Amino acid sequence: MQDSQRSRDENAIRVVIARQFASLSWGPDVAPGWDDFAGDFLPGASLYPAARPARPISVDDFVTRMRALSETSLRTFDEVVLGVTVQVFGNIAIAAAAAEMTENGAETSRSVEMLLLVKSEGQWKIAAQAWDRASEANPLPDALVSAATSR
Repeated sequence: MQDSQRSRDENAIRVVIARQFASLSWGPDVAPGWDDFAGDFLPGASLYPAARPARPISVDDFVTRMRALSETSLRTFDEVVLGVTVQVFGNIAIAAAAAEMTENGAETSRSVEMLLLVKSEGQWKIAAQAWDRASEANPLPDALVSAATSR
C-alpha cells in the first residue's frame, strides 16, 4: 500500500474513533449522538465491555443501556481520547485508543479500547470493539498515551 493511501486510511480511522468518543459524551447542553455511534459499526458487530467473564453485547443493546443510563443515573458523561495507534493492512485495521471518562462531573476513570475495523464500500467500519479499565495494577501504556500528539 502506498504511504499516502495508508496515511489517508489511518486518518479516516482516527475520525471514526473521535466520532465514537464524541457521540458518547453528553450533558445539559450536549445531546448524545446515538445514531453517529451506531452508524460506525458493521451489521452484527459485537462489543466486549470490561466486565468479566467476557460477554458480547450488540450495538443496539449497548445503545439501549447507555440511553437508559443517560435518562436516569448518568446525567453527564464526558469521554476524551488520550491517544490512538492505528495499524492498517489493505482493507483491515486494528486500532487502540486510550480514553478518560468523567461521569456526572465527578468520577473519573480511564480505559483502553481495541477496535477491529474493515474497509467496505470505501468506508471504515468497526467489526468488533473491546475495552478494559485502567488501574494502578493495569496502567495505561505510555506509548499509547504519548500517541495523542504523534502520528
